[in-house]
Amino acid sequence: MTKSYREITQRVSASLKPLRADIGDTTRAFSALAQAATRDGALDKKTKELIALALSVQARCDPCIGFHAEACAKLGASRAEVEEAIGMCIYMGGGPSLMYAGDALAAYEEFGGEKAPVAT
Repeated sequence: MTKSYREITQRVSASLKPLRADIGDTTRAFSALAQAATRDGALDKKTKELIALALSVQARCDPCIGFHAEACAKLGASRAEVEEAIGMCIYMGGGPSLMYAGDALAAYEEFGGEKAPVAT
């Protein structure tokens, strides 16, 4: 079974709409936290998204993988950068992280990230 991270992120976004209406203070606060955490600083936004993608793999959170893989692709993260971030996650998280590592790379590709070179 192949996961579609585009479908996962769309489904989760839609399912959060009622919460945005019902607990708007909480969801707005979370959004403000996300904006503050990802703002360029000592680390640029792309580096922060690579970290977030690795943490998403570690947490085994499919929606998180989708959202952060999409951000990495949009911010121009190279395949090598994504793979190295995932590699650090595997190093720190062992087997469970390895099981989600391929999913993260597939999500990055699905959102327009650099594809693997075709072997000749």
